[in-house]
Amino acid sequence: MVEIEELEKKVVLNYLKKYHKQYGIANLKKKVIKSGYSEKAFEEASAELGLKKAPKTSKIPQTEAIKKELIKKAREKRKELGEQKELEKRRREAVMKMKELAMRKKEAEKRRKEEAEKRAKDLERRKEEAEKKRKEEAEKVVKPDLEKIKKCAEIIIKMKMEIGKVVIGQEKIIDSLIRGILCDGHVLLEGVPGIAKTLAIKALAAVSGCQSKRIQFTVDLLPTDIIGLTTYTPKKGFEIVKGPIFANFIIADEINRAPPKTQSALIEAMQEKQVTIGKTTFKLPLPFFVMATENPLETSGVYTLPEAQIDRFLFKSIMGYPEISKENEIMERNVTLKKFETFDLKPITNPEKILEMQKLTKEIYLSKKIKRYILSIVELTRTREFAHGEYIEWGASPRASIALFIASKARALTQGRNFVVPKDVKDVVHEVLRHRLLLSYKSRVEGIDSDKIIDEILEQIKVP
Repeated sequence: MVEIEELEKKVVLNYLKKYHKQYGIANLKKKVIKSGYSEKAFEEASAELGLKKAPKTSKIPQTEAIKKELIKKAREKRKELGEQKELEKRRREAVMKMKELAMRKKEAEKRRKEEAEKRAKDLERRKEEAEKKRKEEAEKVVKPDLEKIKKCAEIIIKMKMEIGKVVIGQEKIIDSLIRGILCDGHVLLEGVPGIAKTLAIKALAAVSGCQSKRIQFTVDLLPTDIIGLTTYTPKKGFEIVKGPIFANFIIADEINRAPPKTQSALIEAMQEKQVTIGKTTFKLPLPFFVMATENPLETSGVYTLPEAQIDRFLFKSIMGYPEISKENEIMERNVTLKKFETFDLKPITNPEKILEMQKLTKEIYLSKKIKRYILSIVELTRTREFAHGEYIEWGASPRASIALFIASKARALTQGRNFVVPKDVKDVVHEVLRHRLLLSYKSRVEGIDSDKIIDEILEQIKVP
């Protein structure tokens, strides 16, 4: 019996040595007893190993002061936790507000961009509509009243008949001068002496009811002799003496006899319809028309017209000899034997009516096809892509396009039409371009003039 107890103690002792740290003494006791070993063997083995169960600690009674202190600390801790929670709550609310503000700002920015895009699109749409409307209005065929046109054409016919009493055999030149007046332009007339250049403009002024003055250009002519000057007299003081430029129709006779300085005195008058005398600018009477004559024969004592001035002339017309059949009549009715006043030319119109006719000329309808025809003619003078193109040094400027545009309208009005046809352009193209094409020296050597080149240009371009 003793041997069994010793053996049981030895097994429990080994068990405790191996597992007491892992499971603890209390749990091992339960396991040992449950395994069938005696409680005595467990107590002896544990005593041998020096293992004792930890004594139970008894509660230490708390005094009232300690309780209050603990309660106070608990309250402070709760209060601190409450404050922390409140701060955390406020922080979360601030973050939410910041997020909300950021969202609102983002939405406002988005709305602003959308409104800006909408306004831009609306503005673009309005521009497109305005452009479309403008194009539609431009494309509308707006023609002046045909009755007014016919009345103007009748007046022009009467003017030509009245001028025909004194100027014979120069119908084309008279047509050119009348077209120049209708276009509110100026005409450079070239021809030999004695073919009624001065007489033509004088007669035109008489039947137009306008005042005309003649300026004979000479080498010693000064600009002040044309436009006027400021003078001083002891009794009157300074005063302006106006020159012969102050008239409706000006005859600049043999303009190439004066030096360029004097010729240039006409530039402001021709372009701006005004002159400056001293420090004062004076408006010229309207209508204002300059017909300058040029003598092509003489080379001594003459000056070449500056390109800036010659370009101011709408037309350059060449006045040739009259037909022999007409010259017989000229001998009978010449102004050498008779005074100009004896022809009793009656004024058919007046300056106010001429201004109305000039306004009506601008209203003549000119189609897109005719515009392209005009531009094609001018462009070919620049590209020079034709046989005689090599003789052109400089082509026509945009002023040539403008001149063809208005001159073809004037020609249509004289024919009693309120629209332009290609024939109108062809009839005025030589007068418009012959002084605007700068030809090379080779052209003069080979006898190629502007008219031949213009004829070839007209042959090259298809008539619309």
